[in-house]
Amino acid sequence: MNKAKLTILGCGSAKPTKTTSPSGQLLQINDKAFLLDCGEGVQLTMQKLGVHTGRLYNIFITHLHGDHCFGLIGLLTTLSMLKRTQPMHIYAHPDLQKLLQPLLDYHCADRLYEIVFHPINPRKHEVIYQDRTISVETIPLKHGVPCCGFLFSETHRVKCDDNTFQRVTRKRYAYCTDTMYNEKIVPIIQGVDLLFHESTFLQSMTERSREVKHSTAADAATIAQKAEVGQLLIGHYSARVEDHSLFLQEAQPVFANVTLAEENNIIEF
Repeated sequence: MNKAKLTILGCGSAKPTKTTSPSGQLLQINDKAFLLDCGEGVQLTMQKLGVHTGRLYNIFITHLHGDHCFGLIGLLTTLSMLKRTQPMHIYAHPDLQKLLQPLLDYHCADRLYEIVFHPINPRKHEVIYQDRTISVETIPLKHGVPCCGFLFSETHRVKCDDNTFQRVTRKRYAYCTDTMYNEKIVPIIQGVDLLFHESTFLQSMTERSREVKHSTAADAATIAQKAEVGQLLIGHYSARVEDHSLFLQEAQPVFANVTLAEENNIIEF
C-alpha cells in the first residue's frame, strides 16, 4: 500500500517569525496533491522544496483569516505567469470569491486557466469533494469566524463474493485548525491515521486561548486521546513561544504518539 505524504509549508499562527510562516500543508495521496490553507509565504516554501504544481488541482481553505489565505493571490498569479492551462478548484467560505475576484481580475485577467470556486458551509459536516479514490468532508470547528477542518479519506472498491463492489476506507487524515477545544469533532475524526490539531498556546496561556478561540497543546492531545487517532501532529504555534519543544512536553503526557509540525518537514503515514 502506498504511503500518504504530508509536507508542512507553514506551521505558525498569525504573526510570522524567523522560523515559522503562516499556515499551509500539502497532502499527497494516490498521486494527487491537495493544498490545505495558503498563508503568506506558502508558495516560497513550495519552491524551496521543489514542489511541482502540475498535479495540484484542489485547494481547501479552512477560514478567511489572513494567515490562512493571504498567500492565495500570489500563488494563483504565479500559476498564470507559468502559463498554466489546467483548472484550479478552490473550496472555501463563499466570501473568499468576493474578496479574491477583484484581485484576480486586476492582476491575472489574461490567465489561461479557469479558477473554479466551490462555496462550502463551514458549520455543516458534509462531503464536499469526491473522486474514485478520495473523499473530503468538512469538520465544523469553533473559532472567531466561520471555520472548518477537512477529513481526507482514501477509499477503494473491493469486489465481494457475490460480484458486487464495496467501498473500503484505507488511510484517513484530519486537518483541524483553527479551533478552541471542541469534543463535537471526536465522532467525525474517530480512529484517523493522522490528526493535525492546532496547538497555538501552552497551558499557562489557557485564558488567552479561550478568549481568541484557540487550543492549547493539552487540548489537542485530549482530542487525539478521545478520538483514538493513530498519530497526532500539532502546530499553528503562537509567536510568543519560541521553544516549540514546550508544546511537545505538554501534549505527550496526555497522548504519547505526538509530533511537532515544523516547516519543511515531511510526514509519511
